[in-house]
Amino acid sequence: MNTPDTKRRFFFETTVLPNNYFYIYAMSEFLPVIEYVSRYVELTDEEIKHFTSFLKITKVKKRQFIVQPGFVCKSKSYVVKGAFRAYLADNEGKEHTLAFAIEDWWISDYSSLIYQEPATLFVEALEDSVLIQIDYEHEQTFLRDIPKLEKFERIITQRSLAFHQKRMLSAFTKTAEERYEEFMTKYSAIAKRVPQYALASYLGFSTEYLSKIRNKKTPKS
Repeated sequence: MNTPDTKRRFFFETTVLPNNYFYIYAMSEFLPVIEYVSRYVELTDEEIKHFTSFLKITKVKKRQFIVQPGFVCKSKSYVVKGAFRAYLADNEGKEHTLAFAIEDWWISDYSSLIYQEPATLFVEALEDSVLIQIDYEHEQTFLRDIPKLEKFERIITQRSLAFHQKRMLSAFTKTAEERYEEFMTKYSAIAKRVPQYALASYLGFSTEYLSKIRNKKTPKS
């Protein structure tokens, strides 16, 4: 987490910008993602200014899609406010939830984004939401211009790979009830905000089975 001393380093707080109040306002809008990046790398004021010049704020309504199959994913999204899920619909129309994202998480169809090919996932807003988005082409530019952000991307990618490996191991080695308990222990804040069918899909069982587990955990009066 950032300390007050860390926050003082941000460009809009430390530099006088006569007749440039719009830039100060824009920087304040991007503060959540600046703080996120600063957990892993330390950027100079000029690097922060350059980085944020490529960011955009996007407001999304509940049930709106920011990624859909057949269309190339053009950006990755940092959640400032709201909740999302990424899911696959199979040939029979059954939905398989792959990921959730709430505040301070990232979400995208990363295969589509990285290879710039048509997406296979839906990414849907579960609440009215606000995102900070980074376009693929813009990301390539600032990664080239700011080597520290290459380091940031490497760290985040490594952490993501480790997370998905742990999830796969959990799916192979733990019972459905154990997977539910693990999720509730680590991500109870997400469980409170996503539909029951989406949580059941993520954990790999039916909504009916999820209800059965929850009923078993509920103390009898």
